[in-house]
Amino acid sequence: MSQAADPVDVLRVLELSENMEGVSLEAGLCTSRMGGEETDMAYKIDKKIQLSAPTKQLFPDSKFPENFSLMATVRAKKSSQSFLLSVYDDQGVQQLGLEVGRSPVFLYEDQHGQPTPQMYPIFRKVNLADGKWHRIAYSVHDKSVTLYLDCEVVETLDLLRGDNAVVSTEGVTVFGTRLLDEDVFEGDIQQLLIVEDPHTAADYCVNYIPDCNFALPYNSQALNTQENSQLGSDVLMQTDQPDEAKEASNSDRESKKNKRKRGKGSKGKGKRKGKGKKGSRKKKR
Repeated sequence: MSQAADPVDVLRVLELSENMEGVSLEAGLCTSRMGGEETDMAYKIDKKIQLSAPTKQLFPDSKFPENFSLMATVRAKKSSQSFLLSVYDDQGVQQLGLEVGRSPVFLYEDQHGQPTPQMYPIFRKVNLADGKWHRIAYSVHDKSVTLYLDCEVVETLDLLRGDNAVVSTEGVTVFGTRLLDEDVFEGDIQQLLIVEDPHTAADYCVNYIPDCNFALPYNSQALNTQENSQLGSDVLMQTDQPDEAKEASNSDRESKKNKRKRGKGSKGKGKRKGKGKKGSRKKKR
């Protein structure tokens, strides 16, 4: 069966839970939706927490897809700059990084170190940490990456990776930061998904987190009850507990390796590089 259709629910696999210190369940993107009294639920993170898991837990039965969509609904603390998701290989080299902040970099490095940090795509026209909710969706297809923000296409940039690019699942996936970074994500997160289909990103606002005048495609309130009753194993995570979380957990478990350096970008802070495996991959800023 095509796993491409099933999202990997990253929050669920990493077991984010309101029972963790510094994490609470709060209202998400919409405080009310048409057709019901239901409020979107999201995790509010107001303390530096660190969650990580072997990337294989995200993709137990498959490789990390070469072409994919990476999607999140978040409200980052205003003026913050951090990595929401980082995927590392077994040498500690960051292969994938989703940054939230001003002029975010889309960090991606294949098995041959391409693109180099100086060539990482940087979306200079946007600020993902302005204190507002945003639906962020990246589409990675062949040699380009397209950012859809709040249901609109922002820009398509070159992703100068090699042919048959690979993101290893032998390392670890980290939520909220990068290895060695002091900056940690603080804010609210309603969803974080990886789907093995680059076209999914374009319809994120339709099929996953629609506008407030439409019902959610999953039962947000169920998160509450499930969190309270079944804590521990599989409730955790995602504001999408029901349908989507379910699919998410079974399929697509993507691991994005965290390669930490963000190339030049407007953010100098990303210069640290985790434990980079080859000198050449160390970025200097």
